[in-house]
Amino acid sequence: MEQRRWERLGRDLGVVGLGCWQLGAGWGAVSEDDAMATLHAAADAGVTCFDTADVYGDGRSERLVGRMRAERIADEEEPVFVATKMGRRANPHVPEAFTLEAFRAWVDRSRANLDMDTLDLVQLHCPPPSVLDSDQIFDALDELVQEGRIAAYGVSVETCAEALAAISRPGVVSVQIILNAFRPKPLEEVLPAAAAAGVAIIARVPLASGLLTGRYDESTTFPAEDHRAFNRHGDAFDVGETFSGVPYEVGVQAAREIAALTPPGWSTAQLALRWVLDQPGVSVVIPGARNPAQALDNVVAAHLDPLPQATLTAMAEIYDHHIREHIHARW
Repeated sequence: MEQRRWERLGRDLGVVGLGCWQLGAGWGAVSEDDAMATLHAAADAGVTCFDTADVYGDGRSERLVGRMRAERIADEEEPVFVATKMGRRANPHVPEAFTLEAFRAWVDRSRANLDMDTLDLVQLHCPPPSVLDSDQIFDALDELVQEGRIAAYGVSVETCAEALAAISRPGVVSVQIILNAFRPKPLEEVLPAAAAAGVAIIARVPLASGLLTGRYDESTTFPAEDHRAFNRHGDAFDVGETFSGVPYEVGVQAAREIAALTPPGWSTAQLALRWVLDQPGVSVVIPGARNPAQALDNVVAAHLDPLPQATLTAMAEIYDHHIREHIHARW
């Protein structure tokens, strides 16, 4: 798999990773056997970056990733790179909760879940925006590095403004942001700024919660425990995390037009992932997968040819016609 350099981290990682939210909770049930098979299939196919968080299934996702990592180390496979997150355990989720003491407690819990002495990467998990203005909070993150609890830190954000604030922090090695054909706004300022600063970009929600697979229609339903059922209006967390904030019916129609552009022999998901990989400044894209077949389908995108300009232009026109008015100004 193609490797891209994370400049501030000083490490190369594969361009297609695996997002592991769905292995914890929030996407319907995934059995432990299916989760482990998916993780190992991804690693066998060249995935090196596994993204999780302490709140995904209240630690279930971290524990599964940690088990996979331990099994591969035991088999003398190349160790994987684990990016986890902290901060959403704060209740209430306010800036005052982001203290060195809280960070230590959250990180130590993740260290136990993942069975790692030093975490590869810990990201602030979509913190309140004012957190990014606090020197004290970034001093605390530096302290965690000095203590050996974490090797590096980054920030997962909701908005482009938050991304730019995070990029300006000299200790931040990565910024995670929603980026897909329905959410291209980061291309305007965020990706150029990150590239100039040597900050890695982790592109999440690349398939717009599945819309960009082209498999859903107006009659599709989702289980009650799936965020695509319970968070369509932002009742649980930022609505931008669900279908990228696009009204469902609007997204279904736009996705049909995207699907019509799919080259022969490709899946529409691969088209959507290739779009992300073709954007200058993207370090890794982290689609989710619920089974090995999905994980392997995602990895194929790393081996496909870049999209022709005509396809990129057509996808931009679909965004402008259907999507822009609903989301561009918000995030």
